[in-house]
Amino acid sequence: MTQDAAPASLQAEMTALLCRLAPHEGHTRSLLDGVSFMRADRPLPRVAVLYEPSIVIVCQGSKRGYIGSRVVRYDAQHYLVLSVPLPFSTDTDATADTPLLAVSIRLDLIALANLVAELGENDDPEGLPLSTFCEGIISTPLDGPIADATMRLLQVLASPLDARVLGPGIVRELCFRILQGEQGKAVRMALATRGSFSRIARALRRIHGDYAQALDVATLAAEAGQSVPAFHVHFKTVAGTSPIQYVKTVRLHQARLMMIRDDLTAAAAAARVGYESASQFNREFKRYFGRTPREEASAMRNAFALRPAVDLGRGPGIP
Repeated sequence: MTQDAAPASLQAEMTALLCRLAPHEGHTRSLLDGVSFMRADRPLPRVAVLYEPSIVIVCQGSKRGYIGSRVVRYDAQHYLVLSVPLPFSTDTDATADTPLLAVSIRLDLIALANLVAELGENDDPEGLPLSTFCEGIISTPLDGPIADATMRLLQVLASPLDARVLGPGIVRELCFRILQGEQGKAVRMALATRGSFSRIARALRRIHGDYAQALDVATLAAEAGQSVPAFHVHFKTVAGTSPIQYVKTVRLHQARLMMIRDDLTAAAAAARVGYESASQFNREFKRYFGRTPREEASAMRNAFALRPAVDLGRGPGIP
């Protein structure tokens, strides 16, 4: 059933509160694990990113995501759901007067699976084409119930006690709304035990969690219960790239974050993500990002900085 769009007054309230919760550019932790804020005070050119399974709700400004030949837009009228970890590229529309302000909610896949079981969903992925589910990685119109839950989440994230006691329930409500919405089917299929999409989703999560370990296509295909040729085709359909390139991409993204957020050298980051050769890491890094590790870390430090959570207490405007 189609829900009414979020009222402009509610979006204005979300924007004002989020501006206080994320006072600086980059990424800011919230008082609740798994929830963070994004802010940009200027336009950002196209840059490579890696999103883990998450909900991204933009309250002001807009972003475009480029996934292969597809372009998806997520702004104050649309939210994004990723049911699998996915590397792609984005650009950002923002100004100092109208900064990009967004909240990102990491999807707890175990909690989601429990919620799906409670809802009694009976989707059977067997025999359905992968294209049925790939459309789950798109932007969706922001409706009133999701906007309302987002506002309540932002309100409780202004206080440590409220965040701890009330926050998890509101996150669960948002997951429920997503599962019942346009992208819910893709999320359910990613959690399913059968079907090509769920098998590739598990492989993606395995790579995302074990990127520093030795990973080969034959092992990943065997774990997915597919032949190597079939696994390669299905993997590229979902992720937009080959398994080997995906592993390299995840390692490069994680190394970039380590250099930016942990102040590691390129050599130290390379070793930590599984590279045995620093020179090979430097070559592949520059080929992928277009800059040397040092140049990229310096240029992206503000955009990818992870700042501590802001405690607003019970100040004015916080119910």
